[in-house]
Amino acid sequence: MKLGLSTATYFTRMYTEQALEPIAKLGAQVCEIFLATHSEYTDEFAEVLKDELKKARKFSPLEVHSVHALTNQFEPELFSLNDRAYADSLATFEKVLKLAQSIGATHYTFHGATMLKRAVKYNFDFKHISSRVNYLTELAADYGVKFCYENVHWTYFSTPEYFANLKEFCPDLCCTLDIKQARQSGIDYVEYFDVMKDRLKTVHLCDYDSDGKTTIPGRGKFDFVTLFKRLQDVGFEGACLMEVYAKDYKNDSDIEESYAFLKDCLDRSLT
Repeated sequence: MKLGLSTATYFTRMYTEQALEPIAKLGAQVCEIFLATHSEYTDEFAEVLKDELKKARKFSPLEVHSVHALTNQFEPELFSLNDRAYADSLATFEKVLKLAQSIGATHYTFHGATMLKRAVKYNFDFKHISSRVNYLTELAADYGVKFCYENVHWTYFSTPEYFANLKEFCPDLCCTLDIKQARQSGIDYVEYFDVMKDRLKTVHLCDYDSDGKTTIPGRGKFDFVTLFKRLQDVGFEGACLMEVYAKDYKNDSDIEESYAFLKDCLDRSLT
C-alpha cells in the first residue's frame, strides 16, 4: 500500500494545483486531486496540473492515484430520470475522466446521489442505480480509470448495506473507504470494511476525538496501526490518503507532524 494526501486537505487554504508541492515536500508517494469547480474540469486545467506536478516531483516522485470532484456540481444528476440533466452531468463526468487520464490518475472517487431529506426513508431502486453505476464504471474504464464509490454519511452510500446490495449487481465496481464519514454515519468503520474489502482501492484517513469531532491523524483516538494491519491482511495494494478538513489544523507544521505520525503507524503495522 502507498501513503499520501488528498489536495482536499488544503481546500479553502490554497488552490488545487498549489497543494501539490507541499504534498511532495512531505515525501508522499501518492495524492488525490480534489477538483473544486467546473473550470478545473478542463483540458487547460489539466495542463496546469501537469506543470505543477512536474515542479512537485523535484521533491518526491509523486503519483496521482485518484481524482475527486465536488459532488453536488454534477454527480447526483448521474442518476436523474430527466434525460437532459443526465446527459449534461454525463458530459461533465467525461470531462473529469479525460483530465484524469491526462494527468495519469487511475481511480475516480465518487460520492453520487445525496439524501437531502434526512427525515425521509429512502427506498433504493437498485436495478436503476446499478444500471447507471455499471455504465459509469465502463466509461471510466475506457479512460483507464477505476470507478470507486465512497461511503459518505449524507449520500445514498451512507450504510454498509447499500454497498453490499449494490455490488451484487456491479461486478466491476470498486470503492473508497472514508474513516471520518463512517464516524459521521455513527457506524464502526469495520462494518464498511467488511463489505468493501474485496473491492477496496482507496482509503481516506482522518482522526476524531472522544466527542466525535474530527482532527488530524495523531491528535485523536483512532487506531491507525490496526487499520493498516487489516488492510495488509486482505492484500490491499491501493492508496491510503490523509484527507482532513481545513478547520482541523492550524498550519503546515501540523500536517507535517500528522503525516509523520501516519508513516510511523504504517511502519509499526509491518512489524
